[in-house]
Amino acid sequence: MNSSHRGLLFIPAGFFLLMLLLLGKALFWNQREIPSALLNRPLPEFSKPTLDNPNQTITAAGLRGDILIMNVWATWCPPCHAEHPHLVRISENEPDLVFVGVNYKDDAEAAGEFINTRGNPFAYILTDVDGKLGIELGVRGAPETFVVDREGFIRFKYEGAIDENVWQEKFVPVISQLN
Repeated sequence: MNSSHRGLLFIPAGFFLLMLLLLGKALFWNQREIPSALLNRPLPEFSKPTLDNPNQTITAAGLRGDILIMNVWATWCPPCHAEHPHLVRISENEPDLVFVGVNYKDDAEAAGEFINTRGNPFAYILTDVDGKLGIELGVRGAPETFVVDREGFIRFKYEGAIDENVWQEKFVPVISQLN
């Protein structure tokens, strides 16, 4: 075998190492911290009815002026059930933040019953039965939570259930920067 052909022997080994590296990255990549395409961009324009009054609509422009914690949730979502008591406690301890729920692809009656029996951490609950707002936000599943600044820009996105530790470690530093 001449020297020009010896280099060809390393191509399969190099390809194998590259595949191994990509597999390792995929296995250990923290999917909860996938950056949103909307990060540092304005909240998409929307007009959605509220859960408690379908004749009342809330718009993105109408929510500007406050720091928002926008939580996408549903009654069919087990992690949403787990995070709900934490959201209730957190919202009670954070009077300067406005918690907005986005009830995602859910039954309004079931959602109303859920809130009535478990407490309501939200100043507003938007109904997103068709999932269009979720699509605009780039939602991949529930729960997902966004921090929106006073000017209406999305500053942080978290995929997964929030508990006290997640709130302190992930949300508090972002909110502190906005204040």
